[in-house]
Amino acid sequence: MRMLTRGGTAIVAANMATTATLAAPVPDAPPAGWALRPARVGDAAALARLCAAHAAYERIPHCGDGHAQRLAHGMAAGRLHAWLGFLHGGAVGYASATIDYATLTARPFLHLDCLYLEPVARGLGLGRLLVNAALRRARALGCDQLQWQTPDWNEGAIRFYDRLGATRLPKQRYTLAVNPGQSPGSLRGTRSIGCNAR
Repeated sequence: MRMLTRGGTAIVAANMATTATLAAPVPDAPPAGWALRPARVGDAAALARLCAAHAAYERIPHCGDGHAQRLAHGMAAGRLHAWLGFLHGGAVGYASATIDYATLTARPFLHLDCLYLEPVARGLGLGRLLVNAALRRARALGCDQLQWQTPDWNEGAIRFYDRLGATRLPKQRYTLAVNPGQSPGSLRGTRSIGCNAR
């Protein structure tokens, strides 16, 4: 399949009508010791640790100062929806999402801001379980799409999203500092991952 990207970011959208099978249980059982649950405010430190690992994986700048507190505030305020995956009691992956609104369709959608698994947890079907959790939340919130993006160099993620049946959209993602004093270097990391953008 030909890559449809511009400028380093693949934009992907999963139409809820065409991905209804994703909400069904994964045929193979997850590995022993795996647990998945919605993140709670008290999980902010574990979530922040995984965000830092995610940023390192995507080779983008990350500043951890106050990150856990901001995540806790976002979850408490209902602005951030997140799920944690645990393997033998340790947090090894997460997905996070926010509600957005598409002007062109005049409908809300759930933006899958981050999806990350530590190397030990990859290839076990756990990414699909995290996406399924986000899809269930999207349906419960009345959204008809789940949308996300991934760097165009992340071929493993792109193959995974293709297997899910998601549709690629050829777009370029931009960021622009709201505060005039913000240094250009602090924006470099926001092109590939939204964890640092909010």
